Amino acid sequence: MEDYFSRFLNLGWQLRQYLTELIESLLGCIDWIPRRNEVQFSACHERPLPGTTGYIHEGAYVLSVGNTTEEKHANGISEGMVLRKGFSNICQRSYGRSSYLLHGFRLVQRLAFHVRDLWCLFSSEIHAQLTRGSSEDIGWLQRTKASLSSVDGTSRFKELLHDIRNGVHCLPDTLVYLFIPGLFSNHSPLYFVNTKRFFSKMGLTCHVAKIHSEASVEKNAWELKQYIEELYWGSGKQVLLLGHSKGGVDAAAAISLYWSELKGKVAGLALVQSPYGGTPVASDILREGQIADKETRRIMELVVCRIIKGDMRALEDLTYAKRKDFISKHKLPVDELPIISFHTEASTAPTVLATLTRVAQAELLPWLPMPRFLLSASEFVESMLASLKIPVVAPVSAAMAIAALHLRLRYGERSDGLVTRRDAEVPGSVVVRPERRLDHAWMVYSTLRKDRAEADASEMCEALLAMLVEIGRNKKLCRPCGCLSLTASA
Repeated sequence: MEDYFSRFLNLGWQLRQYLTELIESLLGCIDWIPRRNEVQFSACHERPLPGTTGYIHEGAYVLSVGNTTEEKHANGISEGMVLRKGFSNICQRSYGRSSYLLHGFRLVQRLAFHVRDLWCLFSSEIHAQLTRGSSEDIGWLQRTKASLSSVDGTSRFKELLHDIRNGVHCLPDTLVYLFIPGLFSNHSPLYFVNTKRFFSKMGLTCHVAKIHSEASVEKNAWELKQYIEELYWGSGKQVLLLGHSKGGVDAAAAISLYWSELKGKVAGLALVQSPYGGTPVASDILREGQIADKETRRIMELVVCRIIKGDMRALEDLTYAKRKDFISKHKLPVDELPIISFHTEASTAPTVLATLTRVAQAELLPWLPMPRFLLSASEFVESMLASLKIPVVAPVSAAMAIAALHLRLRYGERSDGLVTRRDAEVPGSVVVRPERRLDHAWMVYSTLRKDRAEADASEMCEALLAMLVEIGRNKKLCRPCGCLSLTASA
């Protein structure tokens, strides 16, 4: 509140200064003030009134009326002359009053126009801070001159997903599959759990990167580089990456920064709902100069740094300014490495408000009163009781729907709730744009209400990785001509 009062106080002093300067400039235009019976007239009077003296004062015709009537009457001047002089004095006083009124009206008019201009300037600045936001930054990657054209791989993705749902799995076991979680994943025990279990049942080597997701992008890039090298040298297999949200940004940063060392060790990268170009959510929260910017930053520092024990740079690195600076300095090798950009749009239907997402699970064993005869039971009974878990749910889909509606109304952009569709596309990559409405958390969490007629998150991740393998195979075959084919290989 102190910051609000100081801003309004500074604005009041500025307005006072502007008004003072305006009044001084207007009064400076008046060269002289009439004294006694001296009256200023406009140049429309061709001849002076009888018995008056006319002269020019800086381009203005002026009449000077002296107190000579009584003197001439004493010297024997006729009474008609006196009446004419008195009539002329009355006329001159009436013209003088009208000129005073005219000058006052013009002064008030100029003052009103200046106040109006100042108010328009002030309101335009407030309107720009409140409404413009990130409107000029969203989709900036597609507007750059050096931006590469992307390839639409949505139809091929649908074909692979259809085959997977019919029991046709084509992922090779000659690769190591590494999933990189996004922001705040350290506080989400079920992040990528179902997907990892799904891949393990198929006999594939699958890992979830154990990184501090609330750290900066460059720090996580270094940790991922070491993680990839350990997996490669330990298994002798190339690593196929799939990063969700900030995890995709971290993985892309690792490849951009250390491509000379990771070349030949990474088979491909899939960025799933990743703000590669930035996100308006982070930019609007941390933008300086907007209303309550300092208070908002203090709140975010309290949540990220003290409660979550993270680094504030993890959120700052997702702003448009930071992403523009990083991408301009470190290029992603899209011409050498298969890269897929996957983005969705969240549903804003009223039914989403009743959808609950399973974000964790609670064990009942520590809280259940155990009978004495079970305390000495076998390990089988204990393991059976330990498997009794209840899901911990949260209205994540409802929150994503509200955020997506906010971005739609403010910027007119389609998003999954946190990332706009245009900011999730890497220039030069193969882009997958599913028509199904999916929010930002759907790919890593499971909802209590599942639709068996639709593919789940694990099947979609398998289709994306299978597509990466196919693109990499086609790149090797078409490398002499430099083409990129998305057709099914034999």
